[in-house]
Amino acid sequence: MSDENLAKLRLECEKCTKCELCKTRKNSVFGDGNPKAKIFFIGEAPGAREDALGKTFVGRSGKFLDEMLASVNLKRADVFIGNVLKCRPPDNRDPHPDEIEKCLPFLQTQIRAVAPKLIVTLGRFSMNLFLPDAKISQIHGQIQTVDGWKVLPLFHPAAALFDGSKREVLKNDFQILRKFL
Repeated sequence: MSDENLAKLRLECEKCTKCELCKTRKNSVFGDGNPKAKIFFIGEAPGAREDALGKTFVGRSGKFLDEMLASVNLKRADVFIGNVLKCRPPDNRDPHPDEIEKCLPFLQTQIRAVAPKLIVTLGRFSMNLFLPDAKISQIHGQIQTVDGWKVLPLFHPAAALFDGSKREVLKNDFQILRKFL
């Protein structure tokens, strides 16, 4: 898929009305980064700041993600960052299964278009797309192969911000990217 096709998909995403989230969003948050990236990060859903700006990971979690990227000599321009949901759930509630189902084709098409060598899931919602029966506390930091994709489950940066014990775990797990590169 060309960059042009990815741009068309972004426009389709911006106009999407497949679920109720379209009624409360300010912006759809398609994803950002290098369309030829070797690493594709997948978060859960946009937060309030992402919804306001239409960009991924621009709040506190995004600042921590930037710090983690820098720790392995990467920057946002080197990777692609998307979310399971493209619209913000009200009050940052968990995504509903029907919302995930309706938004999943966007993410699947993005992954195929970017064709990364590694998919990094940030948190349990993105991990469960690939490993539905796994527990993140048991497999974080371990590269898995799923349907031909290399998948690295990691804790979400927000979890590390709210639970200090996960901060060091995430920092350590992130070093796997250095080895992978």
